[in-house]
Amino acid sequence: MSKDKPKVSDEAASVEEQLPIEVTDQDLEKAILYAKKYLEDILSFLGLNTDVYATHEDDVVQLNVPTSRLNGFLIGQHGDNMRAMQFLVSSALKNQNYSYSRVNVDVAGYKQQRADRLAETTEGWIKQVKSSNGPMELQPMNAADRRVVHKVAAELGISSDSVGEGRDRHIVLKPAQ
Repeated sequence: MSKDKPKVSDEAASVEEQLPIEVTDQDLEKAILYAKKYLEDILSFLGLNTDVYATHEDDVVQLNVPTSRLNGFLIGQHGDNMRAMQFLVSSALKNQNYSYSRVNVDVAGYKQQRADRLAETTEGWIKQVKSSNGPMELQPMNAADRRVVHKVAAELGISSDSVGEGRDRHIVLKPAQ
């Protein structure tokens, strides 16, 4: 028997194998509470004392800020301020060594409405691809928008690929093969 590793009974080993599941759920709850409080503190600093609705979906912390008098400011031009708050909260989680640090901040349902509009537009693009039976290159878009387009394309039986890098990354829609 090695001095470095103590002998562990089979029962203790099975308990150790089960621990990560509980710790993972507990870590996620702690990350959600920390992210919620952190965003509420940022909003309070900006003069908005509100309760942020926090949930999770696929290991992503979802933070929803209710409608307020500061919607335009909190969203910013093209959602820039919202993405900045998202980055701040995500960075704070990483700095506190939380295993969950992916964050999605939505103000007054803006991101959901934008995703719904983009899904409708994508359906139009897909009709064009099907009628022309040729590929269509879309304008560069952020990762969240690309995810929406890929999802709609898959649902409607069209092939979609992301090409390019950085700010030039865009989607090419192709007829199914």
